[in-house]
Amino acid sequence: MNLVENIEYNTERSHLIIPEYGRHFQKMVDHAMTIEDREERNNVAKAIISVMGNIQPHLRDVPDFQHKLWDQLFIMSDFNLEVDSPYPITSKEVLRKKPDPLAYPQNFPKYRFYGNNIKKMIDVAVKWEKGDMRDGLEYAIANHMKKCYLNWNKDVVDDTAIFNHLYELSDGQIDLKGENLTESGQFLKNRVAKTPRNSSPKKNQRSNTNRGKKRY
Repeated sequence: MNLVENIEYNTERSHLIIPEYGRHFQKMVDHAMTIEDREERNNVAKAIISVMGNIQPHLRDVPDFQHKLWDQLFIMSDFNLEVDSPYPITSKEVLRKKPDPLAYPQNFPKYRFYGNNIKKMIDVAVKWEKGDMRDGLEYAIANHMKKCYLNWNKDVVDDTAIFNHLYELSDGQIDLKGENLTESGQFLKNRVAKTPRNSSPKKNQRSNTNRGKKRY
């Protein structure tokens, strides 16, 4: 009965700061903090670092591998372990500082079927000097817009609609009205050619060879 009453449950144990290393490592760090002799405490800390490196061999390819282990040692001690670290000790405030929020793009394009990259390409094109290179880029953008349009609309699209959209998205700086883009049928033909075909002939051939055989 006494053995049952003395069972130690995880809910009653102290919180693990880095659970990946397990409770025995945490006890080793806690023991190191109780050592009064600084030289002995340094030796114990180096021994802990050595075992930590053996447990996580994948970190050996990470730059500043040893520095990372020493940081983890101080984190597990809640920065209360006083030893001579070969690396600068990162402060608790720096590690607990929340990262800056990511600047997620909040683009709400009017013509979403073109995608966000089209608008970026147009913004780059209008900054170029007028000439053959800019004309070629504008024409390539218009053709890509037409291909994107056909991905959502299976029917043939009039080039005038593409030119109007391009004129609007460029704030009137790109006007290709009167030009001729690649035929819609060519885009649709290329898309059909890329579609994987089913291996139905082999299946039919196999079924024909089995035809006429007796089944028992």
